[in-house]
Amino acid sequence: MAEINIFGLSSNQPLVEEICELLGIDQSRAKTSRFADGEIIVQSLDSVRGREIYIIQSTNQPVNDNLMELLIAIDAFKRASAAKINVVIPYFGYARQDRKAKGRQPITAKLVANMIENAGADRIICVDLHSTQTMGFFDIPLDNFSTAQSVASEIVDTIIDLKLNPKDCILVSPDHGGLTRVHNVASFTGAATSGIAVIAKRRPEPGKAEVEFVLGDIEGKTCFVVDDMIDTGGTIINAAKALKEHGAKTVYLIACHGLFNGPAKQRMEEAIAEGYVEEIIVTNTINIPEEKRFNKLKIISIAELLANMIKSSVDCHSLSDVYNDYHEFIQKRVTKYIESLETK
Repeated sequence: MAEINIFGLSSNQPLVEEICELLGIDQSRAKTSRFADGEIIVQSLDSVRGREIYIIQSTNQPVNDNLMELLIAIDAFKRASAAKINVVIPYFGYARQDRKAKGRQPITAKLVANMIENAGADRIICVDLHSTQTMGFFDIPLDNFSTAQSVASEIVDTIIDLKLNPKDCILVSPDHGGLTRVHNVASFTGAATSGIAVIAKRRPEPGKAEVEFVLGDIEGKTCFVVDDMIDTGGTIINAAKALKEHGAKTVYLIACHGLFNGPAKQRMEEAIAEGYVEEIIVTNTINIPEEKRFNKLKIISIAELLANMIKSSVDCHSLSDVYNDYHEFIQKRVTKYIESLETK
């Protein structure tokens, strides 16, 4: 394997350390300092001249500080003569501002893309972008890694551990826009789940969503609601309540990005206490602080996915092969479980 140089910035050091451990390498050293007036400076403590490097930084809260740190780091490495700068952004802040929803509004996702490019990035790696159209905002290569296999693996684990009948398990999209994401998860779960349901909702005003109806047979079933993120939690909790009111037996909430801003923690705890939600599962694209965590929150790691993708990139191997390996592994487990049920 060729040499891998990974620099982790401030936002998610635990994820960076896990990736480096899986790759069997030491994290390259960079120092971020802050002046009294709040300005940021980033300096590489290791030489990067003529080397390909990977910078890992999520741009979650504090969004602007993390974004500026990333931009300054890219500029520092470019001026230090790095041969190629790969920027890994597990959570891409401002991704929801990808269109003009009203007149005289910005398209901030495009602005951020321009800033990252102009800073000197050569390639971008993201995880589950809010909308895939954001890929078109960049004029440099961008890989949008999906966590569908990680989510599917967790769902299959739950089904096997609880000895659930696959016929009584269903995937749910919290809205029509998330159907593609849920179909991707279903391609990995295969026969472990029995179809897809979708919740139709409308937005009477910004930031507020109301459930109109549930499309699909969810009565008496274990529902796995799959979304890209949980921010304040209002929409996904309303989805869980609607499913229970329509006869769902148990509801699991699964999202790639766990932001848990504002009243999210209180909403999650209340929904769990009232029996609407059994468990909430997110990945570690964002380093969730202790004060935002709560009982029955489960965090699954995407470090293996990113480590495998980085290794494949460095070795110039197909990234699709990584997904194929996951698919084969999950399907073997599903087949074995279904066969065990049939023999009983």
